[in-house]
Parts: sequence; C-alpha cells; structure tokens
Amino acid sequence: MTATDPALTALTQGWWALSLLHGRIEAHIERALQARHDLSVREYSLLDVLSRQHAGEGGHLQMKQVADAVVLSQSATTRLVTRLEDRGLLERYLCPTDRRGIYTDVTEAGLKLLEVARPTNDTALREALDEAAKNPDLAPLVRVVETLKAPVPA
Repeated sequence: MTATDPALTALTQGWWALSLLHGRIEAHIERALQARHDLSVREYSLLDVLSRQHAGEGGHLQMKQVADAVVLSQSATTRLVTRLEDRGLLERYLCPTDRRGIYTDVTEAGLKLLEVARPTNDTALREALDEAAKNPDLAPLVRVVETLKAPVPA
C-alpha cells in the first residue's frame, strides 16, 4: 500500500468523519453541561461511570478501570477525581478487604447532580446527532451510533 492508495484514503476519510462527529457531539454536550450544571463532559462521564458501581462482587472499579471507562490516563483520572471530591461530589475510601486499594464513590450530592444533569446530557446528545445527520458525510455514522447498544460486561 502506498500513501495514495485508495483504500488508505477511504480509511483516512472514514476516520476523519468519525473524529469530526465525536468532536461536534462532545463540544455540544460540553456547552450544555457547563451552562446548566457547571460540569464538563469528563466530569459527567466520571460521575456516570462511578454511579453504576455496586456492592456485589466486582462491583467497585479500580482507578485503571475508571480511567479506561472515561478515556483518560490514570493520572488525569486521579486529578479529575480529586476535583470532584473537592466539590463534595465524590469520596474515596479504603477497600475493606485490601487496605492497599482505594475506591471512589459518588456522594449523595453527586448523585443528585447527575440526576438533574442526565436529561441535559441526553437532550444535547440528541440535538448534536440530529444536526450531524444533516451532513451527508456524517449521516451514515449517526445511523450507526443510533443503532449501537452498550456492551454487556464480561
């Protein structure tokens, strides 16, 4: 394959379209969450991921799992956790079975904020997808996103 190979060009165009769609959606949601709830997309995502933890076996996520879920490095995730902890939205505690492990839970205030922010997130997502669907280069990707289901945890 060469740099001018049509398959590479198509692949590059597909990646560009996907990246453009993601950027537009994220920017639209970011503006809505910031304006209404003083939350960034990453903060909202972190609260959402951590709110889904449970007390059962494997119910609490390690920091690496949280970082993977919110698509950040572990150090960036730790800084994000600290910011939300400083705002009273998260709290950390030692793992009861392994004193080296530290878990992070959403506080009652964090759960309340997430509850009121979720409709904003969902509405902004729908708006961004509807707007992107008007672009012929992005419309096929929008249709794919609309048909996706969340992966079932292994």
